[in-house]
Amino acid sequence: MTKLKVTIAGIEFDAKFEDAAPKTVAAFRAQLPYKSQVVHVRWSGEGVWIPLGETDFGVDYENHTSYPAPGQFVLYPGGISETEILLAYGGVNFASKMGQLAGNHFITLTSNLDKLKEIGPKVLWEGAQDILFEEV
Repeated sequence: MTKLKVTIAGIEFDAKFEDAAPKTVAAFRAQLPYKSQVVHVRWSGEGVWIPLGETDFGVDYENHTSYPAPGQFVLYPGGISETEILLAYGGVNFASKMGQLAGNHFITLTSNLDKLKEIGPKVLWEGAQDILFEEV
């Protein structure tokens, strides 16, 4: 099993890929190491997201949910809204200005979950923060 390290705003988390989303995992894994920035969600509740515009990961829905739990990453493959990766740090009802969305749950944080609640307010009040996904 591949182990991941995800660093958000300088806070390190261990993570794992989800077996229930093999196509999404393979598409994202091909991008590693993956560096971007997260911004706070607008409609979904307590989450941060990576806006990806028209990026096409070449995947459809698998293991999708509109209600990711804290520490779960979902990839919305595009369609009625832009492609994005969302991380829930609290309660999330995944949506956009176009309405309800569902994303593929493909990564779960497995350590430092007590630090997860620090991410949202930091991003909300200080702006975009760096995020890095690495295999370890």
